[in-house]
Amino acid sequence: MQAKVKWAQDVKFIGESGTGHKVHMDGPETAGGENTGMRPMELLLLGLGGCTSFDVIQILRKARQDVHDCVVSIDSERSDEIPKVFTKIHVHFTITGKALSEKRIKRAIELSADKYCSASLMLAKTAEITHDYEIINVN
Repeated sequence: MQAKVKWAQDVKFIGESGTGHKVHMDGPETAGGENTGMRPMELLLLGLGGCTSFDVIQILRKARQDVHDCVVSIDSERSDEIPKVFTKIHVHFTITGKALSEKRIKRAIELSADKYCSASLMLAKTAEITHDYEIINVN
């Protein structure tokens, strides 16, 4: 896996993945930015959300769960001291589908958190990560 980050101007940067996808990063106005892109630490949270969502959906598909939607909301706290690492992260899943099994959803989230999600396992080195979920069953 490869990535490249190029300085654009001031505190703006363009990140490019090895697969050619790009993301714009910028700092807050207080740091000389214009708030035109995501912050690098926001990208870490998005990476965590994407990684765990991927795992949970894959596990639920294998369990033949009829999932229609999965939304992950993440709240975090960071240290006041430099380095301002994440100290607490809460991941909330809202899973919508037909005849969903709470037992299977709970297990899928646990497997992602404890075994499969590389982002979660790395961030857990500095942060207490908690999870919860809500299930919306539709007809």
